[in-house]
Order: sequence, then C-alpha cells, then structure tokens
Amino acid sequence: MASRSGPWFVAPFLILFVLLFLAPLGYAGYLSLFQQRLVGGTVFVGLDNYVTALKDPLLLHGVGRVALFFVIQVPLMLLLALLFALALDSGLLRLARVIRLGIFVPYAVPSVVAALMWGYLYGPDFGPFAQLTRQLDLPAPRFLSDGWMLGSLTNIVTWEFVGYNMIILYAALRTVPQDLYEAAAMDGAGAWRVAWSIKLPALRPALLLTLLFSVIGSFQLFNEPSLLMKIAPDVISSSYTANLYAYSLAFTGQQVNYAATVSFLLGLVIVIASYAVLLTANRRRPA
Repeated sequence: MASRSGPWFVAPFLILFVLLFLAPLGYAGYLSLFQQRLVGGTVFVGLDNYVTALKDPLLLHGVGRVALFFVIQVPLMLLLALLFALALDSGLLRLARVIRLGIFVPYAVPSVVAALMWGYLYGPDFGPFAQLTRQLDLPAPRFLSDGWMLGSLTNIVTWEFVGYNMIILYAALRTVPQDLYEAAAMDGAGAWRVAWSIKLPALRPALLLTLLFSVIGSFQLFNEPSLLMKIAPDVISSSYTANLYAYSLAFTGQQVNYAATVSFLLGLVIVIASYAVLLTANRRRPA
C-alpha cells in the first residue's frame, strides 16, 4: 500500500516542476531556434542565433562583468557570513539573538527596496554622503561613477545576503556534536584551535551550498543594476549584465527569439560555473 501511495505524494511537485520549469524552458529553447525578420516573418534558423550571441560583444562584456562581480563580491560576503556565524556560535556575544536578527533583517528587505534605498544613499546630489562632504568642503564621493559602480553593487548585494548565508552557516554549526567540543577542551584546545580544527571542517558542506547559491545569484544579477540605471544611465547600460541584456532584448527591443538565446547561454554559463565549483570542492576534499 505504501509503495502505491508514494507517487501520489511526489505528483504535486512533479506537476509544478513540469509546468513552471520544464515547459517554459522547452518553449524558450524552441523560440531560440527561430528569428523574426521584416521579410518572411518568423523563420527557422537553427543555431544561427547562438553563433551570433557567442560573437556579441555586449553579451560577452556583460558576462565578463558579472564574473568579475562574482570574484569580488562572493568571497567578501561569505567571509563576513562565516565570521558572524563563528562569533554567534562562540557564545561570547551578549544579546546574541538581537545581533543575529539584526544581521538577518536586510535579507527580509526586498531587493528592489534595498536598491532604491542604497541608490538614495549613493546619490551625488541628494544623498546624505554627498551632503555631508559638501558641508565639510570635500568633494562628493562618486559612488555611481564608472569606476565605483561595481563596488557599489557589491556593497548592496553583500548587505542583502550576508545574513542569509550567516543563518545557513550558523545552523550547520549548531549540528556539530557537543562531544567534539568536550574532547577538544580535554586536550587543551583553545577557541581558535576549535574553530580551525572542528568548526571549519564541519562547515564545508554548508559553505559549498552557499557558494553554489552565490554562483547562481551572481550571474543572474538584475534588480540592483536595473534600478540604479535610472539614476546612472551613463554608467549602467541595458547590457550591463547578461540578465539585464536578455530582459532589454525581449521587452525593449522586441527581440524575443534572440533574448531566449541569450537566456539559454546564460543558463549554460551558470551550469558550467556551478560544476566547476563542485569539481574543485570534490578534488580538495580529503580522502
């Protein structure tokens, strides 16, 4: 009886997975094989759109920009999340629950609201930083300039997701058996030794999970540059990130077929990057 009822429990997930993931993915793949032309209408072009996309400098620059963003932002974010998780797990902090909630609260703020808030803070004319520097007769910081924009985006995304990753790492630390800590104490190990020899090895699966989430999130960067583009249009273009480029092609340029191609290639980049992370982690894992 149990073997017959099992598929019924899985069926709702499978139905939603097919309707909300596989069907749209298949339709997007179908669209990517066609091209809308002024003469002849929609025609089948096979892989021509993919060949064009691989040579598209706007797409290549967008992917390279988010790759640079990933290299800068993700290590910083995960390092801060790790430090916060270790500090909270140490039991030495007062008001640990309040601190944990305070670190996590930015994640509860929608990314659109966060981008708008930081856009106001970054404002060269109306932002509080600019007003303060003017009162001190100093040049206003150019947070939205070309040289600072990637760092400004890094700050926003880090502020948003440090708490989320901290919770994952902190939850993993709470599962470490207490016997290991007691054995380390009997051997005379200090707090730093316990953190290095017990806590960090126990956090490897959780760190890998947060790293994979970060790979996916970084290459799908969209909300923050999309909103900051309104106040810094000379710096952030419609192709600033690959995801923003695909959106602009579909909803501004009405190039739905090419947008589907760009989206497919972006998904392929994410898969390759995620696999590279998993492969590297498995090679470094001790036997």
